[in-house]
This record gives sequence, structure tokens and C-alpha cells, in this order.
Amino acid sequence: MNLKRRRSLNNFPLKQGKVIYWMSRDQRASDNWALIHAQELALEFKSPLEIVFCLVPEFLEATSRQYNFMLEGLMQLNLELSHKNIPFNLLKGVPSEKIPEFVNNNDCSALITDFDPLRIKKKWKSDVVKKIKTAFYEVDAHNIVPCFYASNKQEWAAYTFRPKISKLLPEFLEEYPEIIPHPYNLDFIPQELNIDEIKSSLKINTSIIDVDFIPGEQAAKRVMTEFTEKKLDNYNLNKNNPAMDGLSNLSPYLHFGQISSQRAALEVSKSGKNPESIKSFLEELIVRKELSDNYCFYNENYDNFNGLPDWGKKTLEEHSHEIRDPLFSLEELEYAKTYDPLWNASQLQLINKGKIHGYMRMYWAKKILEWSESPQKAIKTAVYLNDKYEIDGRDPNGYVGILWRIGGLHDRAWRERPIYGKIRYMSYGGMKSKFNVDEYIKQNMP
Repeated sequence: MNLKRRRSLNNFPLKQGKVIYWMSRDQRASDNWALIHAQELALEFKSPLEIVFCLVPEFLEATSRQYNFMLEGLMQLNLELSHKNIPFNLLKGVPSEKIPEFVNNNDCSALITDFDPLRIKKKWKSDVVKKIKTAFYEVDAHNIVPCFYASNKQEWAAYTFRPKISKLLPEFLEEYPEIIPHPYNLDFIPQELNIDEIKSSLKINTSIIDVDFIPGEQAAKRVMTEFTEKKLDNYNLNKNNPAMDGLSNLSPYLHFGQISSQRAALEVSKSGKNPESIKSFLEELIVRKELSDNYCFYNENYDNFNGLPDWGKKTLEEHSHEIRDPLFSLEELEYAKTYDPLWNASQLQLINKGKIHGYMRMYWAKKILEWSESPQKAIKTAVYLNDKYEIDGRDPNGYVGILWRIGGLHDRAWRERPIYGKIRYMSYGGMKSKFNVDEYIKQNMP
């Protein structure tokens, strides 16, 4: 592995002993740089290799919808890893307690973990650092170009970030080596995981219905293949049409790390499909997605008003005194009780399908700004609804998308309007001119 994908989280040297990979964001057995590096170290030391996953009983606004998807994927992952002779250990509890306990009880030579820019994940890692005396490395297995290497600062927008990523892609967009059956795990017996017992330990909302996405690494590969073969050619034409199924549908799998964006980029790049569609898809998959990680990594306020650019905060504050009519409560928004059938359809799509079409998400968020007592409240509401219902909520892409749509993050100033100030505006009439609004409403309203 290119060691630029790795950074050290403490100053302890490597030593002889077991290598442990603390898996969190990247939940897959193949195309995983963190696992690849962990096995490289274990082979070098002729040592055992084990994986641990620490299941917290609650996580932000995640419900049984997201937990069920993740747990089913982990059940499949356990089986995949057993074929590679690699033990998978599911720990239950707080990572700052469970991970040090596991490391300190296992004669560990190195602890490897995957990269995540969110505050809560950073806090877990900093807590673990204080409790172990083992070399601790973080490997960016989520981004193609490692986030901490792509840029050393928060980028202003895609146009400042794109040249940096483009320059580095030839080095990092490479084929993966395979994980081999690990030869040094003696007397290996796979852990038996009882999913019902695991679910009973959770403290989450269980009233939210599951969605149609089939979880797991193999399902992710099938979705990618279907997209590449059937939708990619027309992606540039269909991606902004919410009444069509023209998107890749990969976002849940990318969020839970059941497929890598690098694998998707490699497959799309060599597909031989429409060059304009390939370019458009890779812009979203690489530049925009990795820009989101960049923002969340360098800005602790990625999910609130304070994270907005100065011009966005200023223009929204200048218009904060203006009367919002109507004002909708959180309950009215959550249960799609507004006067706008198009917005209601997008919220019902979120509730019933676990995902709003990307183009409709812009309209969804902007109307929340228009109908909320303040921009601060609008962001809080959008984050709550996103994290509770989106199968891929609690993600840098989601947070950045909300701040972009409500507060001008990674955008520029537009013509000034009431309430919005200089934030980009969208209207029902404008949406109607772009696609078949009635068809979209029909698809998502009861």
C-alpha cells in the first residue's frame, strides 16, 4: 500500500505481535486499504490478524432502518472474512472503552483503523490514543486520494479542490491487491453472531420501516454492475430528473463502506460508456464526495450555522427579521403536512424509501429554510430529518449538501431575495420547467 494513505495517531513504534484492524467506516472484505495494510504488517511480522467492530447502542439519529442495513451487512462480512481465515470480533459498547481493552489484552503490535472526518469518530480515536501503548495508524480507505494528503486546509469550493485531486489521481487511482487467506491465524474459529441478540442490545427508534436496499458487499457489486451496464450511458442526461430512476443508487453502500468509491471509479472509467456521462459521474463520486470529507475534516461546525461561509451567514442574518409565512413546525415538516405537494412528495420519498432524489434534495432543503423561523432552525431541522430517515444519513455528503443548499457552502452569491438573501433560490415553477413534477408526485404520494 502507498504509505501516503496512512497517518500515525501516536508515537509508539511497531513491535512483534498481533495486528488488529478496528473497522468502522469501511465495512468490506475486499478493496479495503485499511485491511490490506493490516495484513501487510501481519505478514511482515508473521503474526495473527484480527478485525474488531465496535457496535455502539445508539449513534446520532440512526434508527432500526440504518442499524438493520448495517448489521445484515456485517453478518455477511463475517462470513466473507472467515473464507480469508480472518477472525471478525463484534464488540458492543463505547469504543473508548472496548477498543483499548481488546488491544491491551491481545499482545498487539499495531492497531489500524479507517479514516472518518466526523467529530464523534475523531473523539473515539483520541480517547483510544490515551489508553493504549501500541502503534496506532489511520488509513484512508474511503477516499481515493487520502483526505489528509489531498489538501492541508478547508477548500473554498470545487474549483479550488478539483485541480489538487486531478493532479493526484494518477498516483492513487490504482487497482487493489487481493487479501489472501491469512496464514498465521492458528486455531481460527469464526465468531457466531446472533443478530436478534445483537439488536436487543440497541437503544434506538424501532418504529421506522426498513427500505428496499439489499445490504452487503455482494449486493453493492450487483448494484454497481447494473448501473454501469444499464444507466451510465445516459447518466449525464437523466441524473437531474427525479421522475426517472437514472441514478447509481450506490450511496447507501458507499456510506457504510460496503463498496469503495475507488472500485466504482475504476469500473466506470473502463466501461467504455458515454464519455460525458463518465465525466459527470466521476465529478460527483470523486471531486464532490471527497470535497465533503475535506470540509468535515477541517471544520468542526459541519452540521450547524457556524460552519457556513462568512458571506452566507451575513446574508441570512440580514434577512433573519423577515416574516416567514407560513411557518411549519418540525412535526408538520416531518410528516409532510405542508401546502406544497412537490415538497410533501420529497419528504414522503425520504420516509418511505430512505432517500430523496439528489435534485429534489435541493428543493427540499431550500423550502425548509423558507418555512423555518431562522436559518439556524432550518439547518437543525434538515439535519434531524436527514439523519433519522436517510439510509445514508450521518454522512459528510449529507451535512455538506444541507449547508450548501441552505447557506451557500461551496457556492457563490446570487441575486438577492427575501428570506434567502443571496443564497441560490429554487421555486415550484422552476422545478416544473425542469422535469415532470406531476409524475414525481404520483410516484411518492399515497
